[in-house]
Amino acid sequence: MTYEPERMTAIEAVMKACSLCQAIRETCLPDEVQEKEDHSPVTVADLSVQAVISLDLSEVFPHDSIAAEESLAGLGDDIKEKVVFQVKTFFPPLGTDKIFAAIERCTYDGGSRGRFWVLDPVDGTKGFIRGGQYAIALALVEEGEVVLGVLGCPNLPVNLEKPHGSRGSIFVAVKGQGSAMRFIDDHVERKIAVAAIDDFSQALFCESFERAHSSHKHAARIAEILGIKKPPVRMDSQSKYGIVARGEATIYLRLPAKKGYEEKIWDHAAGWLIVKEAEGEVTDIQGKPLDFSQGRTLSKNYGVVATNKKLHPQVLSAIKKVYETP
Repeated sequence: MTYEPERMTAIEAVMKACSLCQAIRETCLPDEVQEKEDHSPVTVADLSVQAVISLDLSEVFPHDSIAAEESLAGLGDDIKEKVVFQVKTFFPPLGTDKIFAAIERCTYDGGSRGRFWVLDPVDGTKGFIRGGQYAIALALVEEGEVVLGVLGCPNLPVNLEKPHGSRGSIFVAVKGQGSAMRFIDDHVERKIAVAAIDDFSQALFCESFERAHSSHKHAARIAEILGIKKPPVRMDSQSKYGIVARGEATIYLRLPAKKGYEEKIWDHAAGWLIVKEAEGEVTDIQGKPLDFSQGRTLSKNYGVVATNKKLHPQVLSAIKKVYETP
């Protein structure tokens, strides 16, 4: 299948979400951020994007389910009112009930059968709040396999070596069709591929900005063993998959900071396919393929390694030397 209708719908929805996030970010206030039960933050942007993308998908694919991160549970009336205001800029006729229903319909449990979308409306909420990196991540899963991925990275420099230059990239991949990138203000797509280097002294690795998300200490030791000379790039969100897929960073390491943590499918589905289709390799830190058929988490996997196929075995070997896995 070419998935062309799904591809175009997903790109348009993510582009719309990028525009929405940028507009909200310009006026983001402390009272528009609330702490969830797990102590992670949620913002007006997270919920507004989830509503907008849910509405866009249901309009074109009314029978498709959605597995997404956010819900309205525990949120105050003030933040809900602001969400309604933002969503109405795209869907003026909709009432509050339909907007809230669009958010709450995204509770699908996932699994190995059927077809469903996976959405992280603002992946890297802390990055969004501090003005760093974040991504809108949307993927399509069929029979437990990711077949389409779109990543919108509104604040990502188009060239990491020019951090103060133009920003904003959209990454897209379809199974068997390769990966492409377009700048956020340009509809021209360019094919992308991971870096082909085989010399670790020239490699650049990236990891989570938050220490709670990935062990910086273990990553530094692994880099030392491999002979990586360059300091790591630390950023929030699946933007890391994007810079690996387009060949700027060479290795992405996600080393869980606590045992037993299960990665969420929406944190990896889109980025995973984009790197794979860019001729890269992505597994967990034990070398197992990422398994998106187990529900809302990657319960069969532990951590993530993304790089090119030449370096991947050596990276896994270095991890085994310094990082204890279950």
